[in-house]
Amino acid sequence: MDHTQAPFLEALGDYHGRGRLGFTPPGHKQARGADPDVRRRLGEAVFLSDVLACGGLDDRRTRGRVQERAEALMADAVHADHTFFTTCGSSLSVKAAMLAVAGPHEKLLIGRDAHKSVVSGLILAGIRPVWVDPLWDGGRHLAHPPSAGAFDEALRAHPDARGALVTSPTPYGSCADLAAIAEVCHRRSLPLVVDEAWGAHLPFHPGLPAWAMDAGADICVTSVHKMGSGLEQGSVFHLRGGLIDAATLRSRADLLGTTSPSVLILAGIDGWRRQMALHGQDLLTDTLELAAAVRAGIELIEGLHVNDRADLTGPGAGADLDPLPVVIDVHALGTTGYRVADRLRAHHRVDLHLADHRRVSAQLTHADDDGTTAGLLTALRDVADRADTLRPAPAVHVPSPGDLRLEQVCLPREAYFGPVEDVPVERAAGRVAAETLTPYPPGIPAAVPGELLTAPVLDYLRTGVGAGMHLPDAADPALRTIRVRHAR
Repeated sequence: MDHTQAPFLEALGDYHGRGRLGFTPPGHKQARGADPDVRRRLGEAVFLSDVLACGGLDDRRTRGRVQERAEALMADAVHADHTFFTTCGSSLSVKAAMLAVAGPHEKLLIGRDAHKSVVSGLILAGIRPVWVDPLWDGGRHLAHPPSAGAFDEALRAHPDARGALVTSPTPYGSCADLAAIAEVCHRRSLPLVVDEAWGAHLPFHPGLPAWAMDAGADICVTSVHKMGSGLEQGSVFHLRGGLIDAATLRSRADLLGTTSPSVLILAGIDGWRRQMALHGQDLLTDTLELAAAVRAGIELIEGLHVNDRADLTGPGAGADLDPLPVVIDVHALGTTGYRVADRLRAHHRVDLHLADHRRVSAQLTHADDDGTTAGLLTALRDVADRADTLRPAPAVHVPSPGDLRLEQVCLPREAYFGPVEDVPVERAAGRVAAETLTPYPPGIPAAVPGELLTAPVLDYLRTGVGAGMHLPDAADPALRTIRVRHAR
């Protein structure tokens, strides 16, 4: 296919070239009605590209096939059978994928390091999760994707499961052995869904870990705005093989998605595909070289250690590593990742993606260069030099792997929608969670509705909040109280 094409961008050019006059949404009517200050701050181009997708950019019957042609180009670029665009982020894409595989009360194997959006899908659909434990590094307090053996064991125990879902890469860059997990599923004619939200770049360079479709996955969910250069909320999901019907997957996405998709976001996805198809390998070659230099530079800073292949791959760890999330262990500074991230923002105007009790993560993409990374290195050196100002940091009581896992005693949907009450955190042990409790980022829930809360996990969350952890989905983000299933 001709990857110099960009159907959305070309259609926008045609729309303006013809001087169309719209009596449709959006109501700002090509910026004319926008608040002057908003118009000045956002710029004219934002409003000029904010066009009704159907009955504006394309005709009311979509006979210009703008989105269809753009999705076909994306599928061709990454060797998928079908590709679907969404402007609702991968939080929607992964739910659509789940609903295409399993229905109410049916079982789905899911790695317990899944994103909170997966838990939302369980609640909405009434799917019964069969949790597959990640590989846990007790020394670093870090989870890697579950092994193929763990999925095989779970399928032996639950032969009625409808498929499996695994997250790879993790937000820390750790990658699952997707080919082996796909083989475990396909041996039983079951589909594998991969939440590859952090892997949009993987298909475009041979030096990166294998991406889900090439590894044999049936559905792959990708966030274009994370490691690509699309706009926030831009997501695609790809389909390959015959285990999942394409019309069913599209229907599930339509069930959840907006009827007012943003042409801005769709055009960003389309333009990013063209950029990667034409120039991706060269751009990512430069990015990988830059990442290697940044990793080496950080390693020279006293008190900082960059997690690399020796830390994150091998027996008991991930099968491969994406080097572009630069994960920095700050434990030797005697402080927490929360405090390091806060100081970088307050004193250096540097924002990092991820912070936890002992790490921060700087995400690199093809948009970075020597100038941006020099600013990062300077800021990190200053933090290390002034580490005494970040001590003593409040301790976070991270449980052992055995204590971290909670028992699922009822469906997430039942606990979430059933009668609930708020109880003091000191009295929540032994009660069934009725809300998702998610340190964010990276967004992996510590407790899921329907799980039995325990003292070690509650202590972890309580001390985490005291140290700077963010729990955005809790009814009480300060964790004075916990929402639990009502005791009848």
